[in-house]
Amino acid sequence: MWKVFSKDEKGFTGLEAAIVLVAFVVVAAVFSYVMLGAGFYTTQKSQEVVHTGVQQASSSVELSGDLIATGDLTAGSECLDTVTLCLQPTAGGSSIDLATTLITVSAPTCAPTDLKMPTGNTYSDIPFTGDGTTFGIAAVYNDNGNENLLLEKGEKFEVTVALKSVVSIGANENFQLEIKPPQGATYTIHRTAPASISDIMTLV
Repeated sequence: MWKVFSKDEKGFTGLEAAIVLVAFVVVAAVFSYVMLGAGFYTTQKSQEVVHTGVQQASSSVELSGDLIATGDLTAGSECLDTVTLCLQPTAGGSSIDLATTLITVSAPTCAPTDLKMPTGNTYSDIPFTGDGTTFGIAAVYNDNGNENLLLEKGEKFEVTVALKSVVSIGANENFQLEIKPPQGATYTIHRTAPASISDIMTLV
């Protein structure tokens, strides 16, 4: 009679083992899901970082055509007076806000000087000129009709720099312009004044 009501230790142990095994499988599945999710998140973040890095490392603006300079022909102090450059966005680049763009002028005889757009100027003020602290915009080509100061795909902005107001660049002297958009790398332009200063010059 005692045999009939005795506990079956083998059967109970098998049930416990099955429960533990199921628990292990569930935990492993949850852990795998969490790890996969973390992996996908890390991959996405890595792609975003790479994309941002490429944007920051490449310039979003470039020069279209040559620099055109005018000369100050005052006897004994001939030098470059103004410089005009045509800017356009790079292929595949984003729009550039010229209202927050800087143009830095430098030369062997001049410390870097930042020029910005005149405060308060809008699209309707074009054309406007610059001075020793600002740059001007002479014209807009292929305007897409938005009437703003964003340099967008297909557009070209003719920018003027009053170079003489910053530094006197005589014959055969070097100078540098750095276009610094709010996003993207700086676009640098190196030029040398010709051996003879004239009214209109092409700087290549």
